[in-house]
Amino acid sequence: MSNFKKLADAMSFSAEKMKKNGLFETEHFFCDTYCFEPGQEQKPHTHAHEDKVYYVLEGRGAFTVGAEERELGAGEIALAPAGQSHGVANRSQARLVTLVFVTPKPHQST
Repeated sequence: MSNFKKLADAMSFSAEKMKKNGLFETEHFFCDTYCFEPGQEQKPHTHAHEDKVYYVLEGRGAFTVGAEERELGAGEIALAPAGQSHGVANRSQARLVTLVFVTPKPHQST
């Protein structure tokens, strides 16, 4: 595994659903890009023991954490603490790209 990457190399999209693209993974955490075409979403879900951070690289999206929803754009960031429901929806007409960090790494992919 290389310790250095170009984010552009991890920005691929799928017409069927939001695409997760792996960047880094250790026994303690993982870092991915999540790429959303217009209209795609990551339905709200909860991780009992993992914290997740979403950092918007491109586009705008509706981010839900717990009972709160915010629209975030490039350069904005959201924290979904362990145990809180969270999700993302791209309601815009443009692509949305987020950088996602999860720690500690879950036993199964998120």
